[in-house]
Amino acid sequence: MQIRSLSNCMVLALVLGCSGTLRANECVPALPEPHSNNAVAITTTDGQQTLFSFAGLRAGKTWRDTSRKAYMYKAGEATWTVLPDIPVPEGRLAATAEAVAGKIYYFGGYTVAEDGAEVSAPENFVYDPATRAYSRIADMPTPTDDAVSFIYQDRYIYLVSGWHNTGNIRDVQVYDTQENTWFLATEYPGSPVFGHAGGIVGNRFVIADGVAVVGEDDAGRRKFDTVNEGWMGTISPDDPTQITYRRLPQLPGRGHYRMGGEGDVDGNRVLFVGGTPNAYNYNGIGYNGEPSIPQKHVFAWDFTKDNWVAYKDKPIASMDHRGLIKWGGDWITVGGLTDGQMVTGDILAWKAGNITCD
Repeated sequence: MQIRSLSNCMVLALVLGCSGTLRANECVPALPEPHSNNAVAITTTDGQQTLFSFAGLRAGKTWRDTSRKAYMYKAGEATWTVLPDIPVPEGRLAATAEAVAGKIYYFGGYTVAEDGAEVSAPENFVYDPATRAYSRIADMPTPTDDAVSFIYQDRYIYLVSGWHNTGNIRDVQVYDTQENTWFLATEYPGSPVFGHAGGIVGNRFVIADGVAVVGEDDAGRRKFDTVNEGWMGTISPDDPTQITYRRLPQLPGRGHYRMGGEGDVDGNRVLFVGGTPNAYNYNGIGYNGEPSIPQKHVFAWDFTKDNWVAYKDKPIASMDHRGLIKWGGDWITVGGLTDGQMVTGDILAWKAGNITCD
């Protein structure tokens, strides 16, 4: 059975790369070095779409392979530009990044020590492409990794749920880019999760799935598993701290982890791609000891239809994403894990062409 096959709607899917048939200004080369679990963002620099990738995990997939690397790609150029490393002493996983007013805001993530200890990182930065410099910004009230982030009113960056050191949190932490301050919004009412996905259109956002603590094993160790949940939050236009939530219909199949997700204003929907139904830490091997298998699925919450819609699968299965990017007429992921838990630097795309339905 195809996972989450909700309708007969279909779109064309492809790989967006320099060997394809797309116009030259749509061609995006692979990252200079394969990375997974990297924070991604897009902005406009000198009139051109510009991609950014920060931190993540390199091909070795051990604690030594956590990365501080940063890269920038401007549409029409032949290669990515290597940026200064994130100014922290160790690599970071599961961070998030968003672009506001031409600057890139980088939040959180976690470090991995040789003994396996993981710590949610307190440092947050803004990167200015004009000066190619980082500046430290105010710390989150609660350092958090593996959260969902999105932008509201071209000013506020929301971080929803996620992991803090020893457990998931329900906090919705909001950064004001104009004031360099944080405030808390109405708590997320779903299962507190990490590695979920989501996006916003207007003042409505959708969060799907993720991984929760689901009890203990016989030895008293915590058990982790994906959850199958979808929630819509509506932010009050009069008060960005106030959110009204609605539980969405449950999708068929298992919940998914580390999908790519983003709001699509033109389509009036929130898109989700890839991910895996088997919860894992960072190397692609599940907490249950089984290799996690990436998925090809593409689906969305369609605000116009007020329901979930499934689309034709993308051609290459992938997981371990920290975002989904609108690039021209396509939706792309930058890096990730593919079949065999292989770290990739490829740009994988789903082309949002005309939708035809039976």
